[in-house]
Amino acid sequence: MSRDDPFFPKDAGQSPHTALLGSEFVSWDEASQTVTMRFAVRREVCTWRGGVQGGLVAGYLDDVMGYAFVAATGGAMAPLNLELSMSLIRLIPEGARLIGKGRVVKAGRRVIFLEGELYGEDGTLHARATSTAIPTPRPTPDSTGME
Repeated sequence: MSRDDPFFPKDAGQSPHTALLGSEFVSWDEASQTVTMRFAVRREVCTWRGGVQGGLVAGYLDDVMGYAFVAATGGAMAPLNLELSMSLIRLIPEGARLIGKGRVVKAGRRVIFLEGELYGEDGTLHARATSTAIPTPRPTPDSTGME
């Protein structure tokens, strides 16, 4: 995440998947419960067809949807997926710069409903997803053994 990210301060460390996905926090809109992120598509996530492998497209969507819930809780909580449903609309090419929009549809004490989309820089929709998750305390690098 970028260093101006209010939910991951400089001393919080970085999740290992963040570098792989090229995740960058852009903004949080409290009123709509929507986070905007950017992703840089690296060669390591692509297939021989030259596009992002489907399961890794789900990773981008999971990241942006999950981050919406992290932001909605001021960084205190994180979602643990129970179900993720995704539609791949068009191939995401190697080297693409993606804009991700993730939002909290509804958050209760026991279940959370999230949705997200991935767009090209030109606004073309590439993929969308929904997720049902449970709210959990957000792990810290110290609690996971990762630094």
